[in-house]
This record gives sequence, structure tokens and C-alpha cells, in this order.
Amino acid sequence: MTEPNNERKRPCEAMVSPITPDGEMPQKKFYRQRAHCNPLSHNDAFIYPRRPNLMDWSPYYPELAQKCPTVLDIGCGFGGLTLALATLIPEETILGMEIRAKVTEYVRLRIIASRKEHPGQYQNCSVMRTNSMKFLPHYFPKGSLNKLFFCFPDPHFKRKNHGRRIVSERLLSEYA
Repeated sequence: MTEPNNERKRPCEAMVSPITPDGEMPQKKFYRQRAHCNPLSHNDAFIYPRRPNLMDWSPYYPELAQKCPTVLDIGCGFGGLTLALATLIPEETILGMEIRAKVTEYVRLRIIASRKEHPGQYQNCSVMRTNSMKFLPHYFPKGSLNKLFFCFPDPHFKRKNHGRRIVSERLLSEYA
């Protein structure tokens, strides 16, 4: 029997209160997630622009006027390098890219808290949840990136999993 006027929400659509409110420093223990996920999996639908010139960077860098990132931290994890680079090279715009949702949320909250704690700093860094192996060319025009960082890029040591490596011969031309 169906209830015509009473729409039922699936558990994933239910309103969930955030673990950490915006502006407060998140605690890593609440954002634990598996160390790796399959980048070749088709089970996640990432929203990405069809062409780099259609990408709106203003939500990522609210204090900068539509500035495209020039430094990428691919597979940024919990954002340590992304935040360190923001202070080491303040003239560059840094973007951490991570495929895991909970980890990306942790880094986003960490950046917001750092901006609040140190006014005027960390405006040049942000984080994005995406699959860099598949969608990197959709975000950046050719020749627009100055540096790419891959820390601990190849955890897949078995030959059958070599296609999951983010540093591979087939992807080198994309990075170049």
C-alpha cells in the first residue's frame, strides 16, 4: 500500500547533522575512511565541467577573483601538504584533489577553520572531490598548471592492479 501524500525519504537523503560545524577545526578521528578506493569504479557520479573554460572557481577561492589553480596536490589525503603549500608559496593557487568523500569534507573544514584562525591566510588553497585519473583535463586548460604533487601515489603493488595507479605511462601525457 502506498501513501500518496506522504513521500518517504531514502536513508541517504535524510538530513544528517554535520560532525563539525563550519569554522571549527575538525577532529580526524571522526573522518576515518578506507585508505584506498578504486579510481576505475563507475559507481560514483562526479560533476565536472565539459571544458575547462566552463569551470567556476569562485566557490573554491572566495577571496580571489576567479583564479584557476596553478598547483595541484593530487590525492591530498587529510590536507597536510595542501595547507603547508598555501603558506610556503602564497603567490600560487593550490588545489587539493581527493576521491574519498569523508576525507575531502575533513580538508574543506580544516581550510575554513584555518582561514578563520589566521585571517588573510589560506585564501589561496582549497579542496575538491573528484577522480583525477578520469577528469583532470576537464578542469584545467593545457599549460595552466605549474606544479603537480603526488605523495604516496602507487599503493597497488600487484600487477593486476597496476591500472589503478595514478602515476602510469598512459597518464603521463595528460600530466605533461
